[in-house]
Amino acid sequence: MAEIKLAAEPRTEFGKGAARRIRRDNKIPAVLYGHGTDPVHVTLPGHESMLALRQTNALLSIQLDGKAQLAVAKDVQRDPVRNVIEHIDLQVVRAGEKITVDVTVNIVGESAPGTIHLVEEQTLSVEAEATHLPESVDVSIEGLESGAQVRAGDVALPSGSTLLTDPEYVVVLITEPRGEASADDESADSAESAAEAEA
Repeated sequence: MAEIKLAAEPRTEFGKGAARRIRRDNKIPAVLYGHGTDPVHVTLPGHESMLALRQTNALLSIQLDGKAQLAVAKDVQRDPVRNVIEHIDLQVVRAGEKITVDVTVNIVGESAPGTIHLVEEQTLSVEAEATHLPESVDVSIEGLESGAQVRAGDVALPSGSTLLTDPEYVVVLITEPRGEASADDESADSAESAAEAEA
């Protein structure tokens, strides 16, 4: 995964008022932490950061005071109404180091005719090398019949990734739509009732 460079600035003002001023300048308050170092408070460019974080588990190269520091976003706080990023927690990482991340489940293929699939787990927790973090995992449901289950342990992970989610967890369940069957049953019941009333 290619690094995404973000130019950071040291942050000296703290509190809600300071955070509002930073966001008014189209910047985002953030904190860098990890590897036993003291947290470093920075501001990041708003637009570039939002674009970078559209990519799941993006590897960021934070440029600060002439030095580059690899990091991944561990927590992104968003305004629930305006959906703008209010604060980012960045975990410092090193090349070769393994870290824990959540990867998105991506359903591919079509189950057997007359069936539907229910996604029970939207993400899987995996351990992977910081510089080779997967964005998503594909889960094939091609041709699966009603009653079939795909468990976490059945999902093929990218090379170098280790599953941390319980392998017995059901990720996808194949079933038949209930609404149509119940509608047919109801119409049959009402027809029988009508016949009994006439008799």
